[in-house]
Amino acid sequence: MKKRQFLGTAGVAGLAAALPGAATAATAPAGPALLTVTGAITKPNRGKFDPARDVMMAKQQIRFEHAHAFDYAALAALPAVTIQPTLEYDARPHTLSGPLLLDVMQAAGAQLRDDTRLILRAVDGYAAAVTVAQARAQRWIVATRMDGAAMALGGLGPLWALCDAGKVPALAALPLAARFGGAPWALYHIEVSG
Repeated sequence: MKKRQFLGTAGVAGLAAALPGAATAATAPAGPALLTVTGAITKPNRGKFDPARDVMMAKQQIRFEHAHAFDYAALAALPAVTIQPTLEYDARPHTLSGPLLLDVMQAAGAQLRDDTRLILRAVDGYAAAVTVAQARAQRWIVATRMDGAAMALGGLGPLWALCDAGKVPALAALPLAARFGGAPWALYHIEVSG
């Protein structure tokens, strides 16, 4: 490339990045996507819904024009938080860690207001909604590890959106078996709505 052409191209690129409202393209994940965020986001790193590529989403009637996909490395690169809820499956406390749900949403460029709904969807199609205000107050995380190990698909993983239900008075008042009904394990999709 000629020096003058290179400098001109570099100058235009630098100017575009400095302009207010200039969008920054997010990097596509290097590994397979574990979590796809759609809806009101400003940092997409993948294109629109593709019925051949997104078969599970097609079966669950999910459609989108753009999305932000996270692989394990992208989620692990975010600051991790640790919680120790008592789980309904064995009535014992377990250590779960992963990024805060709202940190994941910010990495996707989600437009977050207190009343914004995050629709959390598991691979089996189960979906639950939490508002940004709830996620903030209850410190929801996207758990990637349980008791120091990555969570397997077929167990509670590889991702689980949850909070420490025992530390949330309204949830702690419920029987243990009812505390995690709004916390889908095997999480793979989040829609940012309204």
